[in-house]
Amino acid sequence: MEVEVKLRLRDAAAHRQLTTILSPFLSKTLHQQNLFFDTSTNTLSSQLSVLRLRFLNNDARCIVSLKSKPTLVDGVSRVEEDEEELDPCVARAYVEDPVRLGKIESRVLKRVKDEFGVGEEMGLVCLGGFENKREVFDWKNLKLEVDETKYEFGICYEVECESGDPDGVKKLLEDFLKENGIGYSYSQMTKFAVFRSGKLP
Repeated sequence: MEVEVKLRLRDAAAHRQLTTILSPFLSKTLHQQNLFFDTSTNTLSSQLSVLRLRFLNNDARCIVSLKSKPTLVDGVSRVEEDEEELDPCVARAYVEDPVRLGKIESRVLKRVKDEFGVGEEMGLVCLGGFENKREVFDWKNLKLEVDETKYEFGICYEVECESGDPDGVKKLLEDFLKENGIGYSYSQMTKFAVFRSGKLP
């Protein structure tokens, strides 16, 4: 179970202010392309599951993820997540022909077949996706991920932090944002849900 605090930053100015304050703690910047897959009849999403390929830094890495049963309440996200690395060249080739994704040697994709019955005969389709610039900061023994997510219909800004103590982390983050006058709200939708809705929250 992945547990994360997710706070939506009000606008580009809030994002810029936060990343400027945190700049001494920057550890890395990741450029992500997130692509999502399902069957034409939404077999996965109808069972509250999402299959994602994430390509990082111009295909330097690729991670396949299966996320299930997400909840997002008062800025705290909980989701069952299984992920593994794939050869980015192989994965990229299958994006062009997603029906063949099931042929990749992968524990996660085997689960999609075994648990959801999505094999080659049923066929996956690419739903599209979005780009994300993620700046990772090591701050107060936490790993803060500050995202600038570019959808076809607009840009969202968010700060995330995975933790076993989400309530404590949320209070720490909220106090920090308030002290610095940075506008925020609790995230109410996952990035995938925003993408599927076709409009900014």
